[in-house]
Amino acid sequence: MKQLNQLELERCPHCKVAKPLLGRVWNMDSADHAKGNKRFWSTYLCKSCGGVVLAVSPIDSGHDISCIWPAPQSVAEEVPDRAREFLSQAIASLHAPAGAVMLTASAVDAMLKDKGHKDGSLNTRIDAAAKAHLITAEMAAWAHEIRLDANDQRHADEAASLPSEADAAKAIEFANALAQFLYVLPARVERGRKP
Repeated sequence: MKQLNQLELERCPHCKVAKPLLGRVWNMDSADHAKGNKRFWSTYLCKSCGGVVLAVSPIDSGHDISCIWPAPQSVAEEVPDRAREFLSQAIASLHAPAGAVMLTASAVDAMLKDKGHKDGSLNTRIDAAAKAHLITAEMAAWAHEIRLDANDQRHADEAASLPSEADAAKAIEFANALAQFLYVLPARVERGRKP
């Protein structure tokens, strides 16, 4: 993707709005002291939330963007389809925290099922995964927190408070960490060990 007057992202990295209007508000060229390592920088302003996104391309604006800050949140391709879709939908619905928390619990459940823990409830699957040393005791405790938070929303528990965006982001952070632990890191190790 090239740096144009509009940055074409699926979602704003700040507010997560779909197809954000990200207009360029600044750009410049840079190089090191020896006139090497040339780069082209642009900042883009989201019209929905006012957040700024920085993009850089090697050499000039005619080259593809090499990095964006903050990076758009995504789910690794190594994650199985069902879990990846639940987690992608949770990220996309961060503006609706109760739904995001429930989707995150579904992503955790899908990952545990994919790893062979299919019997019983999510509660049972989390405990079985910890007992089998698939996840650590600390990861199991965090997974149970997400499970209980999702249950509060799913059952419309009147005594439970509604989650905030920060609560939903914390749940998504755990599910992404779980995905890294269960899928991404093992795949990276396998690739690294190939001759």
